[in-house]
Amino acid sequence: MIDLRSDTVTKPSEKMRKAMYEAEVGDDVYGEDPTVNKLEEIAAEILGKEAALFVTSGTQGNQIAGLVHCKPGEEVILEAQSHIFLYEAAAMSAFAGVQTKTLAGDRGAMKPSDVEAALREDDVHEPETGLICLENTHNKAGGAVIPLENMEAIYQIAKRHGIPVHLDGARLFNASVASGIPVKKFAEQTDTVQICLSKGLGAPAGSIIAGSSAFISKARKWRKRLGGGLRQVGVLAAPGIIALQENAGRLQEDHESAKRLAEGLQNIKGITLESEVETNIIIINIAHSNKTTAAFLSELKENGVLAGEFGPHLIRFVTNNSVTETDIDQVLLVIQKILHFQPIS
Repeated sequence: MIDLRSDTVTKPSEKMRKAMYEAEVGDDVYGEDPTVNKLEEIAAEILGKEAALFVTSGTQGNQIAGLVHCKPGEEVILEAQSHIFLYEAAAMSAFAGVQTKTLAGDRGAMKPSDVEAALREDDVHEPETGLICLENTHNKAGGAVIPLENMEAIYQIAKRHGIPVHLDGARLFNASVASGIPVKKFAEQTDTVQICLSKGLGAPAGSIIAGSSAFISKARKWRKRLGGGLRQVGVLAAPGIIALQENAGRLQEDHESAKRLAEGLQNIKGITLESEVETNIIIINIAHSNKTTAAFLSELKENGVLAGEFGPHLIRFVTNNSVTETDIDQVLLVIQKILHFQPIS
């Protein structure tokens, strides 16, 4: 089965499995797991932050950011199609007691002028703005890289108004590889940043949240409250170290696979690309084909290909380290077959 549903489907390498088996462990809730401590030190250095914390998932990392930065009754500004708003089960409202204010972006990038206009005034009728959240790469925008200049402009606005900025950087390393800009430069335009180890970087589980030492001290308590104290978790931190130190560079292979798939899809009648492919996500629209979304996905599966529904008539493909050039060519043949179309000559 060729699995293009997400880059979360990656399996740990043999080197990762060996590192898990051999990992030196201790009780991380007591701060005594040496492998976790090493992972956190490495992550903080790469991201240019004072400290880092290993958390169970990207969603948990994002929610900890909201819980530490905000007070109940405040408002969080984020892009209207962001992962935090669409796909984290309204957790910021449920846990942090905040409301969200969404702004429409251009390929996931909010206009700095819109962000500044959205900041709340000192008015008894209005909530205070407690946090601004960014996302890079932007999932719903098809893996778009948010330009560094856009992040810089928003961060400067936030600093002038004394408002923290959090980055959902689940695929930040993809943004770095695609742009040639170090992850540290992106992270400099934030107060806190979350990165996923379990997507394109290939670790089996876990994410990192990084920020100031004071922030991480508070984050550690919120992680405990959320049930994220996992004791001898060095067995999961060990592959995370390999993910950070060795796997970022190979993300270019995923990007090349995505572009190869996108070029082929453009030559099949009935399919249109929803957006430019910059990283490892391809979103297609099949509204002009002879298939419903459900039928398209079902027939893909019957022919050995998995993809994901991403909205009415929208299908998402995500390349990852298990997908080869041969796989991409096979996917294109399958799609031509099930749509009953020949490639455009």
